[in-house]
Amino acid sequence: MLPRAQLDVEAALEKVRSICEDVHHRGAAAVREWTARFDGVELESTRVPAEAITKALEELDPRIRAALEESIRRARLVHRDQRRTDVTTQVVPGGTVTERWVPVERVGLYVPGGRAVYPSSVVMNVVPAQEAGVSSLALSSPAQREFGGLPHPTILAACALLGVDEVYAVGGAQAVAMFAYGTEECAPVNLVTGPGNIWVAAAKRLLKGRIGIDSEAGPTEIAILADSTADPVHLAADLISQAEHDTIAAAVLVTDSVELAEAVERELPRQVAATKHGERIAEALSGRQSGILLVDDMEAGLRVVDAYAAEHLEIHTVGASALAARVRNAGAIFVGAYAPVSLGDYLAGSNHVLPTGGCACHSSGLSVQTFLRGIHVVDYSREALAEAAAHVCVLADAEDLPAHGAAIRARFDWEIPS
Repeated sequence: MLPRAQLDVEAALEKVRSICEDVHHRGAAAVREWTARFDGVELESTRVPAEAITKALEELDPRIRAALEESIRRARLVHRDQRRTDVTTQVVPGGTVTERWVPVERVGLYVPGGRAVYPSSVVMNVVPAQEAGVSSLALSSPAQREFGGLPHPTILAACALLGVDEVYAVGGAQAVAMFAYGTEECAPVNLVTGPGNIWVAAAKRLLKGRIGIDSEAGPTEIAILADSTADPVHLAADLISQAEHDTIAAAVLVTDSVELAEAVERELPRQVAATKHGERIAEALSGRQSGILLVDDMEAGLRVVDAYAAEHLEIHTVGASALAARVRNAGAIFVGAYAPVSLGDYLAGSNHVLPTGGCACHSSGLSVQTFLRGIHVVDYSREALAEAAAHVCVLADAEDLPAHGAAIRARFDWEIPS
């Protein structure tokens, strides 16, 4: 009943493979050549000069600066509380296991360009990485002809506000390859995060294993679960807000009220006609990935949205908080009339880099945890090992791995029962 937008990452794999291999073998020269081909920009260097980053902040509209600073402040509040603490468990006297949380050493952050400008994605990528304690951050965003081959100045200004000075004017698959393999200008990274187009997603899939990735971001999605008490003007506005991203963005309303469904259908054309990107929005709303679903009741509606596992889920019902607590599958949940997705995109404090394409049933959005690795530290005394020795040897024999047991017996001068 709820088809997804067509996004054939598998087909795109073959097209990006040659780009990634070229970057692997020729480094920065290949990155510059692919940038010239795709973005129409001839770069002398892929790295953005420090003075350009400083200048972008100096020239930033004060209102935008204030909004970004508040976005950063709120995001830090939320992500700081996600920090993990090391935990030591005493398994037996003299035997402990400690889980240490260690940040990834170097991370490449991707911020899209093109149809829209996303300084908010700079905030959403950088803040959790910094709060996790990542020591080396590099950020890449596509070169823009209208800005002299640099990323959009608002992107650069957001980097300056966050103290990120290693920025590259590179987009698409070549940016992911640059991060994965490294070049003369950019050291390789351990992890790449951030949303992008199908070519970015394909490159992340291709290079996963050489690098860690957060996810393969697909078209944005909003699902709204609403009953007869919801305001159709609010619902139409929220559906449109996400349809604005892309012609294949998904906007889905699930309701048990025919009257509400009809009211939203009447409201959508009025609001679409009044918005800047009306043609793009209309195409997204009329696509196979968008629609209104009628269900028998809210219990059925809950099952539908759980099965759909939307990137963004809004709940506009009586008892919305209680219903939200029962949702199992969603990238982020927005409760009630005054928590629209737009708030989460910029200023809620939550992260807007979220799983798409139904991946919310097994994956989470970007967080401090994304940038941490749990390492178990095992510390046993001779006496604690002796107590476990017979069990270890029995299990080693059961798995026909006798050398495992021999490694235990080598530590003792008495016979360990088999």
